[in-house]
Amino acid sequence: MADAMKDLDREHHLTLALDGETLRLSGAFSVWTLPLLPDPSTVRTIRCDHLTRFDTAAAWYLAQGMTHGMSIEGLTAMQQGLLDTVTASLPKPEAGADVGTIWRRLALTTGQHVLRAGIFLREIAEYLGRFLVALLRAIRHPSDFRLTSFVHHCQETGLRAVPIVTLMSFLIGIVLAFQGAVQLRQFGAEVFVVDLIAISILRELGILLTAIIVAGRTASALTAAIGSMKMREEIDAMRTLGMDPDMVLILPRVLALVVTLPILGLIANVAGLAGGALMTWFELGVSPSMFRYRLVTETDVSNVIVGLAKAPVFALVIGIIGCHAGMKVGKDAESLGAQTSTAVVNAIFAVIVMDALFSIFFAEVGL
Repeated sequence: MADAMKDLDREHHLTLALDGETLRLSGAFSVWTLPLLPDPSTVRTIRCDHLTRFDTAAAWYLAQGMTHGMSIEGLTAMQQGLLDTVTASLPKPEAGADVGTIWRRLALTTGQHVLRAGIFLREIAEYLGRFLVALLRAIRHPSDFRLTSFVHHCQETGLRAVPIVTLMSFLIGIVLAFQGAVQLRQFGAEVFVVDLIAISILRELGILLTAIIVAGRTASALTAAIGSMKMREEIDAMRTLGMDPDMVLILPRVLALVVTLPILGLIANVAGLAGGALMTWFELGVSPSMFRYRLVTETDVSNVIVGLAKAPVFALVIGIIGCHAGMKVGKDAESLGAQTSTAVVNAIFAVIVMDALFSIFFAEVGL
């Protein structure tokens, strides 16, 4: 037994000798003696004399040292062949994309964003087409339209949003009247505050802020509801039962928004005018009867039409984006949260962009 232990010790014995910058090795250079060696990046030259063992672990050590400029001497032809094989088998670092200068990186990033935006717009156009097809089917076959679901979503997206929309518009009217009074008092034109409030609220702020509130409130609700059904595979079950998800999920929700958002916009206009009238009465002494007279005589009805004409388009955009995000939800809760946040941001951004396009269009046609 003792003789066997001595033979094993000789088999795994490695002698190290440092001669200047040269490390001389003799004996068993293997995986068992590798912990005795220094870091390969710190060794300049290795002289391998009289090695009794040389395995792939030793070859790997030498190959790592060669990457740091180590020179190797004294290997036999067989040992050199093993070293060459291990060196050729080492994983090569992946070459990073050569993005060049900052302008090239900027162009690359911009192109990627544009590509993603194009894909998103294509998907939104697809869901818009699916909604229109479902709407035509409901018109041709009224029995397929789910009236109960439509009424329920009108209540959720419309009726339940009345308090927050009314309060927001009332406060906006107060702020607008106060700021307008402060500025116009300098020129003795306080009475024109009525025109400022009426045109701003009826034409832009009333429906725009209402759409933004609905986008934040409803787009997230649509994504969460449809996304939860997607996670639980309820949509797949609908298809298995022969039910069209476009008719069951998308059509009632989007149509409810298209119907209720103009009503909410009208309520917002009335609340905003009421807040503005109250503030001008307290701040400027303009009586409610004078406010009403200026409102009727100096404000054209086209401002109301321009404002409310945007509402169905805003509703369509919000509903389509919310349903699209819900259908994009994956199998995990993280995907649901990410898509909900994305839906709110995209819906609000789309509403503002559409309002800007409407403003340009109405300015070109003279409204």
